[in-house]
Amino acid sequence: MRSYKLHLIRHGLTEGNLLGQYLGSGTDSPLCQSGIERLEMLREKFTYPWPEKLYVSPMKRTVQTAEIIYPDHDYTIVADLRECHFGEFEGRTFQELMVIDPNFAKWLDPNSGYQPEGGEASADFAERVVLALDQIFMDMMRNGIHEASAVTHGGVIVLLLSMLAFPRKNPGEWTTDNGCGFTISTTPEMWTRDRAVEVTQILPVGYDFSESQLNRFRKNKGPEDEE
Repeated sequence: MRSYKLHLIRHGLTEGNLLGQYLGSGTDSPLCQSGIERLEMLREKFTYPWPEKLYVSPMKRTVQTAEIIYPDHDYTIVADLRECHFGEFEGRTFQELMVIDPNFAKWLDPNSGYQPEGGEASADFAERVVLALDQIFMDMMRNGIHEASAVTHGGVIVLLLSMLAFPRKNPGEWTTDNGCGFTISTTPEMWTRDRAVEVTQILPVGYDFSESQLNRFRKNKGPEDEE
């Protein structure tokens, strides 16, 4: 039985990422200049597998990322690939929220069921992104597409892999750098029966998440940016 391979890629850096802000689907930020430059260097130094079909979250930062990594490739917008809406926490930093907002501690407790004002409940977010992945795999299987890419968000990738992926890992172990991600694969039986995927490689190919390779490459290209 043939497998279906999907490359999950996190968008490039935004100004909010550099400031350590919570930016979800309530903040439609573009990439910052250093984010654009880093994506270009990642693409030059490492390898992003070329997909038969490209799926993209509707946010500016993911669309820009897709256009840089896969220039001239058509893409399909999947609305439910967008990040969680953080409501009252949008645009604020972890340090700020821990000091001044008692609701933030409630939200961090998975047993509290707290939903940020104006935001999205964790259970609703989880249901939405699993359905988005199902939409993608069903489209691939119906149309004989055996290799695709999806440009999305860090929270989406962490949630999907912590819920569905083998090998089993804690959510924090699925955190990925901007412009990077993981390749997952499944078969029709694995997906329809078990809602399960296997993680098969880190993206881009040749990158190891330590950034040591990227930093060495950047030093050879010119002055480092200030992030």
